[in-house]
Amino acid sequence: MSSLSDLLDPSAIRLDVPAADWRAAIRAAGALLTASDVAGPAYTDAMIRTVEEHGPYIVLAPGFALAHSRPDASVARTGLALVRLAEPVAFGNPDNDPVTLVMALAAADAGAHQQALAALAGVLADRERRAALDVAATPAEVLAVLEDPAPRPAAATPATTTAAAPAAAPWPAAEAAPVAADEETVPSKNLILTVCGNGLGTSLFLKNTAEQVLDRWGWSPYISIEATDTISAKGKAHDADVVLTSGAIADALGDVGVPVEVIRDFTSQAEIDAALRRLYAV
Repeated sequence: MSSLSDLLDPSAIRLDVPAADWRAAIRAAGALLTASDVAGPAYTDAMIRTVEEHGPYIVLAPGFALAHSRPDASVARTGLALVRLAEPVAFGNPDNDPVTLVMALAAADAGAHQQALAALAGVLADRERRAALDVAATPAEVLAVLEDPAPRPAAATPATTTAAAPAAAPWPAAEAAPVAADEETVPSKNLILTVCGNGLGTSLFLKNTAEQVLDRWGWSPYISIEATDTISAKGKAHDADVVLTSGAIADALGDVGVPVEVIRDFTSQAEIDAALRRLYAV
């Protein structure tokens, strides 16, 4: 596993970059991947095609886009690049537009960047650190914000003032799922899928946040969460309790035979908490 500092070189950070539209914003971030010998220009084209094919699901939190595509021959190693835009740009995501920060991810495999994305999700979920990224004056200051390990209290909002754990007790290890009196209740399959276009970027963000919710509930030993892509999700959905994804990906998936919950902010524990409470009736 690699940390953010392992994957994001100061030379791959540019601040206050002009971009006429979302394609130009992704190209600016992709150019940094190329300049740092992480991936060739073809990978930038692939990142743009991903949005053209799957929609603006890469805008996974307010003002933040994670541009990425599947590993291909143009990717030399796993790495990141970050661009802060001079002016906000609309990507077409009604919930999280406009975008001011674009991070480009090139992954050589499915595993090396998971720790880094988990750390990044923590930064974006922290309002103070997220705001600091908007005013950092140098790449070194950006890295200092990203590498700050100090835990910070979450800002209180109406959505986060619910109990810290479900009213129901944690499931016994011997049981597949709680059985309620409701005749429509079915046993849990002990699996949640988080889905994005490629299964390597935004779905990992969503997986990380959902795991934090289950950790708080005490349910992590009993439910697994798997990040996957749209094609694989259609075959795996029947083995899952629910699919968590973006609106654009939900439209592409269609009816997969299990509930599909649309999550607008992939870093919001409160939003995922609410979705899982509805599903599991807790």
